Amino acid sequence: MQLRTFLAKDMREALATVRAEMGDEAVIVGSQKTKDGGVMVRAAFDQGIDQVENITDLSAGEPDDGDAPASLQSERREALIRRLRGEQPRNASASGSFSRPELLALLRGHRAPDSITHDLAKTAEQSGLSDMTLALACALGRRMKTAPIDTAQNAALLLVGPNGAGKTAVAAKLAAHARLTFRAVQLIAANAAGAGAVARLQTFATHIDAPFAVAENAEALAKSVADCGKENVTAIVDTAGFDPRNGKARAAFSALAKIPNIQTVGVVSACGDAEEIVEIIGALATLGAGRLIVTCADLIRRLGTLVSAATSGLPLAHVTRSPYVAAGLETLTPLSLARALIASDRNADEGSAQ
Repeated sequence: MQLRTFLAKDMREALATVRAEMGDEAVIVGSQKTKDGGVMVRAAFDQGIDQVENITDLSAGEPDDGDAPASLQSERREALIRRLRGEQPRNASASGSFSRPELLALLRGHRAPDSITHDLAKTAEQSGLSDMTLALACALGRRMKTAPIDTAQNAALLLVGPNGAGKTAVAAKLAAHARLTFRAVQLIAANAAGAGAVARLQTFATHIDAPFAVAENAEALAKSVADCGKENVTAIVDTAGFDPRNGKARAAFSALAKIPNIQTVGVVSACGDAEEIVEIIGALATLGAGRLIVTCADLIRRLGTLVSAATSGLPLAHVTRSPYVAAGLETLTPLSLARALIASDRNADEGSAQ
């Protein structure tokens, strides 16, 4: 998916820029006012239609679906999706008619845990939808919670998770996103003892022209966070990796999570066992994590770990599909995850046949 952000003095200018740079097929997936009175518009090409729940500008004339269930059972919503895809109305989508045995096989092929697999297949069947993609999206929508991070809020973000989950890169991505919206941000390293961790975060800070600081302990971090709050600066805190299932390690981080005006965000990698991820996410929730970011989605073919994370009960903020800071963070929806599961399964079949 090609997702870009545009800044302009008004919506007319923004739409003209979107069309000029991305073409007539681009879809507006979100817009908001900026502090200087202008507008910020996010536009997507092709797969951006997965963000149909967030589209406002292109659905003029349609009844408000704000209170509609996440199951996507409304025929009106399905018609809107098809129109955004540029498809003609038809009885079944390209993904094929719904089949519970096929859905079970698909989810098992992605190495999703059996408990989640059977629950999703049962809910998809009960939806009554004939389209496999929409039925799966309905089932995922019953279990998924999403809560994208708004870096414009005056709150500190504490990133916690296992070693190698990608917390430092996520910190840089969040900071870069804040800078794009003209939000003042500071990167703080609370991992002073980690080998190379401070230097790497400092390099990211220099790259995006953001202030950088090191907090040696909880007291120093609390002071830095308080100072950022007074100056209306978003603090993004990178921490040392640890196993949150370990009681002693978790206790050591509890003091950081209790700092006033700080939001704890769990970070886990999609490159891992699905059952292990569920345990880790549960432990992060106990620590106080209010939402989740899943990294390395670009490195996996079997999406069972991503399904486990998305349906764990902890609100999913973002997923990352690139190690590069400029690639940013993506918001996953039930529909986009359903399409990814089916498309990935189809591509695997085509690859094995060659």
